[in-house]
Amino acid sequence: MSSGGPNGAVGDARLLRRTWRRLILWSGGITLAILVVLGAAIYLAVDRSLSDSIDQRLRDRAGQIADFIGRAPGQPASLGPQLQTGIVFGGPSSGTLALVIGPANESVGPQNSRYDGLPDMDAVAAARAGSIDVRQMAIEGTPIQLVSEPVVRSGQTYVIQVIADRTAEARALQLLLVVLIIGGVAALGLSIGGGAVYARRALVPIRDSLRRQREFAADASHELRTPLAVVRGSVEHLLRHPASTIADQHETLDDMKAETDHLTELVDALLLLARADSGTIELDRQPLDLADVTTTALEPLTGIAAETGVTLQLDARPTPAVGDALRIRQLVTILVDNAIRHSPPGGTVSVRTEPSGDRALVSVSDQGPGIRPEDLPRVFERFWRAPEAPSGGAGLGLSIARWIVERHGGTIEASSPAGGGARFEVSLPVQ
Repeated sequence: MSSGGPNGAVGDARLLRRTWRRLILWSGGITLAILVVLGAAIYLAVDRSLSDSIDQRLRDRAGQIADFIGRAPGQPASLGPQLQTGIVFGGPSSGTLALVIGPANESVGPQNSRYDGLPDMDAVAAARAGSIDVRQMAIEGTPIQLVSEPVVRSGQTYVIQVIADRTAEARALQLLLVVLIIGGVAALGLSIGGGAVYARRALVPIRDSLRRQREFAADASHELRTPLAVVRGSVEHLLRHPASTIADQHETLDDMKAETDHLTELVDALLLLARADSGTIELDRQPLDLADVTTTALEPLTGIAAETGVTLQLDARPTPAVGDALRIRQLVTILVDNAIRHSPPGGTVSVRTEPSGDRALVSVSDQGPGIRPEDLPRVFERFWRAPEAPSGGAGLGLSIARWIVERHGGTIEASSPAGGGARFEVSLPVQ
């Protein structure tokens, strides 16, 4: 548990800041990884699509020329005036440049290339090996894509080399890269900003939980300190009078027993709340009659009420409900015991059960001093006790009562009627 006081609050603040930074880093890191993977996939997909489109155009034109070479009559030299190579405008192979290289690496047909690096003889050599060669390169700073396809005619191998300028595609890829980078940076910034806001909001319940935990530890320490001090003082008193008999120290032993019982009750309540917070308590929900459960809960309290001069009145109408009989009996016990503690001698505590539509109601009213309006929002807080509250309680009973009601899907309300006293009304679901 966090320690109480300013040091504990400072430690909690540091822990929350570290957690906030880590959440932002994780959010930004995950977003960055997603953007990088997605951007790379988009870039590579577009690049592959453009390259495949150019490659198809080049292969189409190479295939046309290869068909022509295969059908051309006469000697190889006669191919020259018949080939229509050069740049093509329009059609599926538009924007391409075709070159034909003969068996002796001589150029065949009209050559319209203005680049000194064409034809590319490395590609020609690769094509003569018997496969279509596809490569991307740069000629005099111009990016091109080049397809070299071998054609065998009359036992001799010709190589058709078709080239396409990739300048437009390269610019499109550069523009896409810029858009991806700018968009990625913007998305990352928005993700970090949104993550910071979301993380801050997400940490609010954690901060409140740490605060409640710190207050709980401080309050529990305070409540435990008093009975422990009494027990310790009583033990020291007994040690100072070793010759005394039990009869002589009867009052001291009674004090020790009372404080031990108080400690036991307090520890049991703390353990119940701790288990409730961790969610390890399961309810045994069964159909029951709220009137029967309430009657059973009042039996052991009758003697306590009589000792303090308080009268218990029960108006138990048959009230079917669904819930854990043990926990509901504990709920009624807490509310009635609390009412007895706050009732003056000669007062009356009224308990009533009744059905109301799809709800089952149980109410407990007393004739005590009531609850101040400013205290109503705090009556169910742990360890909270009104300034005029009688001694003996730890301020945990009503917190446990609220937990029981909420676990059953019901509601509990506290009020101070105009006629005086306090009233607690519980509404539980019938089904």
